[in-house]
Amino acid sequence: MELMKVFETRRSYRSLGPVEINDRLVRDLATAASLSASCFNKQPWRYVFAFDKEVLDRLQGAMNKGNEWTRAASLIVAVATRPDLDCVVKEREYYLFDTGMATAFLILRASELGLVAHPIAGFDEDKAKEILGIPVDMRLITLVNVGKHLLPANSLLNEKQVEIEKVRPERLPLTEIMRMNKF
Repeated sequence: MELMKVFETRRSYRSLGPVEINDRLVRDLATAASLSASCFNKQPWRYVFAFDKEVLDRLQGAMNKGNEWTRAASLIVAVATRPDLDCVVKEREYYLFDTGMATAFLILRASELGLVAHPIAGFDEDKAKEILGIPVDMRLITLVNVGKHLLPANSLLNEKQVEIEKVRPERLPLTEIMRMNKF
């Protein structure tokens, strides 16, 4: 699949169906992330790939209301980092930026493989870190929920979420997000 097609087909669907998770798939996604650029090649990202049923069930205790749909994820990728793993140039800390870029590579690779990789912010960071054994001094930025897109929508979604599944959310017009030569 050409790259622009991957961009165009990537969606953060919530209606997930099961997909077989194995070492090969996990290594494939991790490899994609590992190829991302980072400041002085510091590679500050750290990932926990959770696919054991017991671990996934325990992670549900860290999810916010409205994220019940994550129960259908076959894989949840915890994305963690901390400032000292990356560059600080004057006041600019690159760790979140670089980890975000690497995670985008992971998400795009999942999309290329025909999977949904939906990152969320709606979880209790401390609980999730405890469940996954992530050190206290690390930031848990997001949990990326992975599965196959399931149609019709599964019963874990509320009415609003079912409607959102039907049409790609509008993107801001380019005139809103870009400028030429000067802000």
